[in-house]
Amino acid sequence: MDLLHSWGVSLAVYLQKEYIAYDSWFQLISYGADLHTTFYVFFPIWFHLKRDVGIKLIWVGVVGDWLNLVLKWVLFGERPYWWVHETRFYGTESAPALRQLSITCETGPGSPSGHAMGSAAVGYAMITSLLSIAAQSKPPALLYWLLQMVLWMLLGLVELFVCMSRVYVAAHFPHQVICGVILGIIVAEIFSRQQWIYNTSLKRYFSITLFLLVFNVGFYVLLKAVGVDLLWTLEKAQKWCVNPAWVLMDTTPFASLMRNMGTFFGLGLGLHSPLYNKSKKSTSTPFRIGSIVISLILLQLLDFLTFPLDNHIIFYILSFTKSTVALLVPTILVPRGLSLFLQESKVEKSS
Repeated sequence: MDLLHSWGVSLAVYLQKEYIAYDSWFQLISYGADLHTTFYVFFPIWFHLKRDVGIKLIWVGVVGDWLNLVLKWVLFGERPYWWVHETRFYGTESAPALRQLSITCETGPGSPSGHAMGSAAVGYAMITSLLSIAAQSKPPALLYWLLQMVLWMLLGLVELFVCMSRVYVAAHFPHQVICGVILGIIVAEIFSRQQWIYNTSLKRYFSITLFLLVFNVGFYVLLKAVGVDLLWTLEKAQKWCVNPAWVLMDTTPFASLMRNMGTFFGLGLGLHSPLYNKSKKSTSTPFRIGSIVISLILLQLLDFLTFPLDNHIIFYILSFTKSTVALLVPTILVPRGLSLFLQESKVEKSS
């Protein structure tokens, strides 16, 4: 593995030297590839344009990220920014100088890459959905083939940039991002074939949320009981990150788990709320566009809400709650509020 890691470090050093002019772009791509973009941007848009696609994105994102966390704990992947300081591979020679950025110092294990896996899964789900929608209109075969080529090439280009960005910021080795992309596509393909996810009950949402949470917590406790510390990477991050302020609580495995569980639970609550059943009757294009715009604005405001790190348990609970609310905003709060507003406007005009 040391040889593979050294090749990855060499590639990271090369990218940092040759493409330093695109530093801000790589950081932006890396930030945008996070599942946060799916939950706060893609979901509200798709949910109001094509409900089932929005639901699929949440299932793909949450289950895929849960699987990513399990694999990280099993594979124990290193990250370049700390490996280069601890390895003996270079012997008496000086280790390559890796530059760190504010998004470099993630605290979880590195394999597979969560950004690559999540972006590939969500991107694959959106493209297959777009192609399915296009196929329903029965376009000419040549036009449909061209659309397929353009969309798949676009996904390939996006994933190339995502992978390059994660290597550029020294958060991942090349084999970790490649593995993430492959696994993300597999997860998305599996859920693209599942029809039951669109009409599952609130009880099942609750049961699956509880199972995913208990499984990971139980797995952590079990391995810790036999002497395996699954948070070994947190110490490395704190030791080798050049700026302690860059080691964020948000990047810890349990913080990610709580956000995902809150998101999943929020989707279940939203879809089975009486308010959702009342508001979904409004299907006009202006209503959909209005719901999208207002949802995006409110979610960006919600995103500014941060929590103190003094108590980890309270931090996790508040993160879960925030993620739950983030799904309730586009599914019931905004549509219902907009429906009431339009109804009152009609009453005032008629009177």
